[in-house]
Amino acid sequence: MKKYFAISILLLSLGFKANAQSRGIKIGYIDMEYILQNVPDYAEAKNQLEQKAQKWKQDIETKKVDIAKLKDALKTERALLTKELIDEREEEIKFQEDELLDFQQKKFGPDGDLITQKAVLVKPIQDQVFTAVQDIAEVKKFDFVFDKSSDLTILFAAKRYDISDQVVRTITRAEKRQQLSNKQLKEQEKKEYEEDVTDENPALAARKKLLEEKKAAREKMVADKKAAAEAKKAEQDAKRKELLDAKAAKKNGTVPASDKSTGEKTTPENKKTVDSTTAKTSKEDKAAARAKLIEDRKKALEEKKKKAIEDREAAKKAKEEKKAATKTE
Repeated sequence: MKKYFAISILLLSLGFKANAQSRGIKIGYIDMEYILQNVPDYAEAKNQLEQKAQKWKQDIETKKVDIAKLKDALKTERALLTKELIDEREEEIKFQEDELLDFQQKKFGPDGDLITQKAVLVKPIQDQVFTAVQDIAEVKKFDFVFDKSSDLTILFAAKRYDISDQVVRTITRAEKRQQLSNKQLKEQEKKEYEEDVTDENPALAARKKLLEEKKAAREKMVADKKAAAEAKKAEQDAKRKELLDAKAAKKNGTVPASDKSTGEKTTPENKKTVDSTTAKTSKEDKAAARAKLIEDRKKALEEKKKKAIEDREAAKKAKEEKKAATKTE
């Protein structure tokens, strides 16, 4: 089978020789097992089938236990039974064993329910995959698309030629579109176009990732500044309220709330000490908030620098791979 497949590929390649002089033969591949694992409908149906198979296995084990009990009872009582009763029980045990064997073959045999239902389960997904592969091959101008999980032996396959994720997206997109309004459908098509462009250009994907990380760092810095400003404003409001309370207490000749807890009388000297302590605390809080803001900015810049280096290396590597692929083709 593999030899025949290899010969077919060779013949097809020779047939494309004239066309290959103007443009290289473009080959892609899929991994059917990977696609099936990532299609929600198949995963759900497979789980239901596995539950059925587990129930069948439990029935088989129960039947085995029952047969073992019959054998043990016959072994224990054989000396007390007549030949006719022994033959009758052995016949019953043989009947139970044959019935168990038939059940096993019916459920797990080559033509059993498990294999049959798996084929029924996979068939609709295979049809969707075949349609999606045809659409992608026509759009991307592929000459051949192979299945990596089939009998075909692939000794090496570069990841950039794997269109399995594109097939999964095509299938899931078709399901989503049935539930979208016209406006949502247009937005979804725009999103799909951006995903396809990014998927075909690793350098663009790395650049997009870098921009997203820069945006996140910028939003974090703005949030930190806003939090520091709110803390400063709350501190100023508290200080202003304290001064107003002190003025009102002095005017009315009452003791401010801050002095009642100590039972001390408010005097100009006490008031001066309180104001000095408050100012000192305010300065310390401001210094701490400023230090935290500087530290956060420093950390954000370091992370930004690190991510920029990593993304630059990734873009460089992708560019080299693309260059190598171009030379290969």
